[in-house]
Amino acid sequence: MFDRGIQIKTPEQIATMRSAGLVVGRTLELLTAEVRAGMTTSDLDTIARDAIASAGATSNFLGYHGFPGVICTSVNDEVVHGIPGDRVLRDGDIVSIDCGAVVDGWHGDAAVTVAIGEVPDEVTALLRATEDAMWRGIAAATIGGRVGDISHAVETAIVSAGDYGIVEGYTGHGIGTEMHQAPDVPNYGKPRRGPKLVKGLALAVEPMVTLGTHQTRTLADDWTVVTTDGSWAAHFENTFTLTDTGAWVLTALDGGRERLAALGVPYGGD
Repeated sequence: MFDRGIQIKTPEQIATMRSAGLVVGRTLELLTAEVRAGMTTSDLDTIARDAIASAGATSNFLGYHGFPGVICTSVNDEVVHGIPGDRVLRDGDIVSIDCGAVVDGWHGDAAVTVAIGEVPDEVTALLRATEDAMWRGIAAATIGGRVGDISHAVETAIVSAGDYGIVEGYTGHGIGTEMHQAPDVPNYGKPRRGPKLVKGLALAVEPMVTLGTHQTRTLADDWTVVTTDGSWAAHFENTFTLTDTGAWVLTALDGGRERLAALGVPYGGD
């Protein structure tokens, strides 16, 4: 541990986190392939539940502060923490799927937003901008840098992409033996600020971006977060770490090699 309780992992511990990350990545890949109009969000939860169990992992969402699902399913104007249930997905919807898994006590956490059928061009652009901002945030992380470098890169990418709302009340986070650890990783901020980035630190970067306001409220279920103006939202997330050679995205099936190379960033995986 160092710097206000931030957890630093050994290479062996990171390897176990990679195992958890692969369970998450494969589960999200499966859900992205399977989701379609006519399914309920509970159907997605069942698929995820079976996939995580068959991999010999456990869900870190189920039972977390009483959360009843294995995944979060947030539809359209729902930003995060949507509870799987009997809501039927329809053509033209978008659904953000947030998934986590634990292997031997170590956590992985990632999210994607998926379009169901045809969606308006502005929604497609929103998804593209949010995912790109996540990758640019990860690409900005270097050993010796600061958490603010990630935050600033995320914010800069979103602002450059269009007139979007950047949700401020929910952030990325450290991750390891707990799903949520110090430090917070905001999706906005100044570079060269915040805790230092060091080898063995693992972070989840997760921009939440809207077509309108950045303001949110929580529904009566005490979980589902929606935009106050009803504008649609996207959410992408990956868990990554820093090695001597660069960034290693633990929840990406290729470790982030392709997207990091496209951004001119060294790949730090095995």
